[in-house]
Amino acid sequence: MAETRYIFVTGGVASSLGKGIISSSIGKLLQARGYKVTIQKFDPYINIDPGTLNPYEHGECYVTVDGHEADLDLGHYERFLSIETRKANSITTGRIYKSVIDKERRGDYLGKTVQVIPHITDEIKRNIKYLGNDKNNKYDFVITEIGGTVGDIESLPYMESIRQLKWELGPNALCVHLTYVPFLAAAKELKTKPTQHSVKELQSLGIQPDILVLRSEHNLSANLRKKVALFCNVEEAAVVQSMDVPTIYEVPLMMQEQNVDKTILRKMGLPIGEDPELIPWRNFLTRRSNATKEVRIALVGKYAELQDAYKSILESLSQAAIYNDRKLKIESVQSEGITTANVAEKLSHVDGIVICPGFGSRGIEGKLVAAQYTRENNIPTFGICLGMQCLAIEFAKNVLGYANANSVEFDEKTPHNIIDIMEEQKAITNMGGTMRLGAFECVVKKNTKAYEAYQKEHIQERHRHRYEFNNAYRDEFEKAGMKCVGVNPESDLVEIVEIPELKWYVGTQFHPEYSSTVLHPHPLFMSFIKAAIEN
Repeated sequence: MAETRYIFVTGGVASSLGKGIISSSIGKLLQARGYKVTIQKFDPYINIDPGTLNPYEHGECYVTVDGHEADLDLGHYERFLSIETRKANSITTGRIYKSVIDKERRGDYLGKTVQVIPHITDEIKRNIKYLGNDKNNKYDFVITEIGGTVGDIESLPYMESIRQLKWELGPNALCVHLTYVPFLAAAKELKTKPTQHSVKELQSLGIQPDILVLRSEHNLSANLRKKVALFCNVEEAAVVQSMDVPTIYEVPLMMQEQNVDKTILRKMGLPIGEDPELIPWRNFLTRRSNATKEVRIALVGKYAELQDAYKSILESLSQAAIYNDRKLKIESVQSEGITTANVAEKLSHVDGIVICPGFGSRGIEGKLVAAQYTRENNIPTFGICLGMQCLAIEFAKNVLGYANANSVEFDEKTPHNIIDIMEEQKAITNMGGTMRLGAFECVVKKNTKAYEAYQKEHIQERHRHRYEFNNAYRDEFEKAGMKCVGVNPESDLVEIVEIPELKWYVGTQFHPEYSSTVLHPHPLFMSFIKAAIEN
């Protein structure tokens, strides 16, 4: 296919309807037809990236291979399509304005008055088309998800940019609009008026949606969809429903049943061909529905009550459980509430425990108590990033006998700085985008749990941290039984620790959850879940 096609996904009525899942599902269907697809997210907030946002505000911060802190929807894109996203796949209003202001300071605008139109909209359009113009990756489709809801004041420049691009690109651009159809229990009726208003708002901005996706908890009748089509100037075949399903991974099949991919290809003048069978995807869903036995995993973290704070970890555990023919039963354990008195009550009945990543001292004592309990009781344990650091600190305190052992993140004056700030981080004052970010090499020692999982020595994993295991203590740790089994070949930084004598007690400085996908579950999560099942 010579020219790149652009699909814009917008949302109306309410936020959090699942634009990211719809974008990923459309991408999956087009990819299954042999097209090369990528997806990007445009977020209307003024932060440069989500890296400095609190998980209570924004859920997890996802990290791309090239070291960009991104929106969690990029995780959905990667898990659905088994692709690697990059900095260009995640744009914020902050990035757009910063770029325009930097150009103005350099004199690029030759003294012109800098305005939202055309300068901001031109910058948005340039970023939308950037992936389509990438000479190294010739994409057939670029799907652009616009964050927020139509009518939001902050998303107006994005809507204007879409309007201009639809005009400029003609049949090579298409708009999918996702809305909500509420059910009024008192009247026992589904109401389409919010959708009608949302589409009118979009039309008032000069954008006519080509496809409407109606999110609802109830089945929408043919008559109701016909009514929506009539009022919204959308053909009947292009009005589809997105009902709640047991798992987000069923959404591509639901979209396929309603011919969404065929409608897109027809509207863009492309050959339709045979329907893809999506056999590996369907096999994954069959295994999911056939799994009856549970594997119980405790998630120990300070954001345990927030499902989006550890989104990629939850998805990675779920995928690994399914491929081990188990249903995942997650128990979220708030680390602040764990004490030596209640740790057995909270953790003794689970099959495995994940000690979660994070920053700051809140909840650390509980994580250390959990690490000691699982180590002493031989419960499969997976420490990720800060979780790995907690495994090391606890080991130093209770096995090496260094009662004051700590990380300098929590105690700058600790006499035993088991976890120390990285040398290149010491002079950094700006918080955003300055950590050790992105994919780095790691060499894994043979005859270890990590090597058994990966089945290879050389791996690459993504990082997001400022603090690192202090190599001054490496020999002591090794002699006492905690082995440093994965090391960066250039910096000699410790990436993986484990206690070989235990069933499965592994910590990783990196974030393996970022590279686990539906069709390629991460080997460490697969190994951990297997150990939890055996436990």
